[in-house]
Amino acid sequence: MTEAPAASTDPEVPAPDALRGTELGDQLDGLIAAVDAGSGRLDPALLKEARSVIERAEGRLRLSSDHTVVAIAGATGSGKSSTFNALTGLELSAVGVRRPTTSWATACVWGSAGARELLEWLGIPDRHQTTRDSMLDTRREGHDMDGVVLLDLPDHDSTEVAHHLEVDRLVALADMMVWVVDPQKYADAAIHDRYLQPLQQHADVMVVVLNHIDEVPEEQRESMLADLRRLLDNDGLEQVPVFPVSARLGWGIPELKDEIARRVADKKGAKERLAADVGSVAGRLKDASGEPPAQMLEASRVAQMDDAIAEAAAVPEIAAAVRRSRKVKAELPEDVKVEHGRVDAEVRSLADDASKGLGAPWQESIRKVAVGAVPPLQERLDDVIASTGSSVSRLPAGAVVARILPLIFAVIAIAAAIWSAVLGINGTLHDDTYVRPSWASGELPQPYPLLICAAAVVLTIVFGLIAFIVVSRATKARAARAEQNLRDAVKTVTLELVVTPIEAELIAAKRVGDGLAQALK
Repeated sequence: MTEAPAASTDPEVPAPDALRGTELGDQLDGLIAAVDAGSGRLDPALLKEARSVIERAEGRLRLSSDHTVVAIAGATGSGKSSTFNALTGLELSAVGVRRPTTSWATACVWGSAGARELLEWLGIPDRHQTTRDSMLDTRREGHDMDGVVLLDLPDHDSTEVAHHLEVDRLVALADMMVWVVDPQKYADAAIHDRYLQPLQQHADVMVVVLNHIDEVPEEQRESMLADLRRLLDNDGLEQVPVFPVSARLGWGIPELKDEIARRVADKKGAKERLAADVGSVAGRLKDASGEPPAQMLEASRVAQMDDAIAEAAAVPEIAAAVRRSRKVKAELPEDVKVEHGRVDAEVRSLADDASKGLGAPWQESIRKVAVGAVPPLQERLDDVIASTGSSVSRLPAGAVVARILPLIFAVIAIAAAIWSAVLGINGTLHDDTYVRPSWASGELPQPYPLLICAAAVVLTIVFGLIAFIVVSRATKARAARAEQNLRDAVKTVTLELVVTPIEAELIAAKRVGDGLAQALK
């Protein structure tokens, strides 16, 4: 076996940023956005798998795009290693009694330039690598397989746990998969349930080989191939081709080799595999997440909740008390309390309406933030009500003056009446000293203390009416301001503690939905 050269001649490989603007790049960006938005909300195990897909994709895209990793997998005795040897034209993997199970993956590379870092990323040690272009018969073989990194995986049905882990690891990393089955085990659930059916999204990068076809009676071969086709169709793998081969006799190997060469020639293997990975995990995330919200919280629905919570916080009662109070500083009822039960019910009702039609994870996340908002909301509302007295404005100066003027004129009227009475008792009320001359011909002269009293009474009545109107309007305006200030305070608190957190969940759900739609294009 010839090992890969120690010195690397790998060309510089493009970074994933080079994919920006491409279909796969857009799909990957969509998945990244969906995973970020769904963090802490969707199934952690599924998000972890999605992050692994993203990490794997970014790692693969940094490596050679001129090579396609083709993994050959199969059960013990299926002839997987014989198929590998037949494709390479070399005895690289031991078969039969010399090694009944494959313990480690073996790699054969056609075209070593640019493959070293890829092999390191695959975790294939140097002692298990062979560079096919270093063989003496390269010129005779041609270059149809240039760019192939062919892997012979451990047996997937091995009793060794390490073998299962190695198969799973490399199946996830390979750009193309060749599943080798044999006439005795092609229907085993071990391969169908564990690998084939779960990988139905990867049909475009899979091939199935029915080996040992030479051991099947000729008259039974067509029916066996038809039965295998049926099983694959049931797995959702209608597009996966089936190749009947005999690795021992070389039957079907040229056709299989041509199929691999054809797929490698278009340089799409890695991108197709990554696109399938992205699509597969994005599809499961979409199933878990459900449909994204059609819209955010409606303003009218939020206003409805705010009104209900304001009523639960006794805002109308406080406003009515302010309206009734004609004092310069309004007196407020001392027994006003927030109805905590109603506040809780209103918040939960909004959460239920906001999450209607969404997937279970989003219903749960919205319910969680809503329930978590109730205790601090109730506490903040208590503080708002407790501070209401200091926030209610005093009557304006004009209203205060309007209330004082009738009192002043009433005092003048009373003083003038007392003065007139005293003068009347003394008999001096009509003396010339207190009698105002008539202003018109024929009028009787009047004592001006009586005139002052009468004028003061009239002015008391007039300014009393004016004061009533002015103060009534002022108290109504003060009550309206107090009610509006309280409602604004309630709205501020609910916006911070309830509406914004719920909308954040809706926005996250929308971002997940948009990201997954982009990933599934």
